[in-house]
Amino acid sequence: MLRYAIKRIGLGLLILIIVMVGMYAAVFLVPGDPAAVALGPRATPEMKRMLMERMGLDQPLIWQVVNFFRNALTGNLGIDVWSKRPVGTIIAEALPNTLVLGVASIGWSMLLGVPLGCFAVVYRDGWLDRLVGILSVSVIALPSFVVSIYALLLFAVKFNVFPAIGAGQPGNVASQIHALVLPCFAIGLGWVGYLARLVRASMLEVMGEPHIRTARAFGLPEWRVVFRFALRIAIVPTISLVAVGLGGILSSAVFVEVIFARPGIGSLIYNAVTSRNYPIVMGTVLVTTALYVAITITADLLIARLDPRVRDVFRD
Repeated sequence: MLRYAIKRIGLGLLILIIVMVGMYAAVFLVPGDPAAVALGPRATPEMKRMLMERMGLDQPLIWQVVNFFRNALTGNLGIDVWSKRPVGTIIAEALPNTLVLGVASIGWSMLLGVPLGCFAVVYRDGWLDRLVGILSVSVIALPSFVVSIYALLLFAVKFNVFPAIGAGQPGNVASQIHALVLPCFAIGLGWVGYLARLVRASMLEVMGEPHIRTARAFGLPEWRVVFRFALRIAIVPTISLVAVGLGGILSSAVFVEVIFARPGIGSLIYNAVTSRNYPIVMGTVLVTTALYVAITITADLLIARLDPRVRDVFRD
């Protein structure tokens, strides 16, 4: 298990390096002068040169990457070009809002998607199974930004049930939860379908196992066989999907936070990209990639703990 964990962590570090090299290479490939775009057409050559030096873009690509990781190891992600504040402080202020949004979104989708998948197996080939299948495919096909726009128009503008923008009043938990409902609904709706379909497929494989037939032979109720014995094994693939889902939610949050004007990593990345604020862009990309890699590694280790065959396959 320790050897498996070391290999997974090493692979995660390699992914971080590749992502950051790709980001710095993209700076050179994007057309236009970053300093000219950031400062405007009236900027003098001296002002452009000073801004390029401040952002560290006047050095060769390899040295930019080396210096960035060397500073990141000490917790220094650079200084914001405009506010002159540390990038780490700005990200630390925005990250909790995105994490709350992501955990709440994947949480409610699990509470609904996992039971739907189980009920579809219990009533296999029945009307409930067909209904779950139709609904699952329907919601999977809906992009989160489309759901966000229609939810905003319907529940915030027409019926005025939920706030249209913002994250609620600071310090008021009820107001923050109220403002969280529509963004969570927009992000988590598609994952309800993913989870329901995956749980159903996993449950169908498990239901034919010998220990399930033995439990039925003892006369246990079907709901107990499904939820207590079959689900414990069938839930393993769902862990991987949840890990991928949390990472995917970080990308969905860019659109949702912009649409609902929520403070978070998504809005921060959007504003930084449009203003060519590269220290913010690099810092947010590193933090979000590291978070995604950490979630994936945690899920892999948990799956390997539950199923030793995973470690054997990786060893081979």
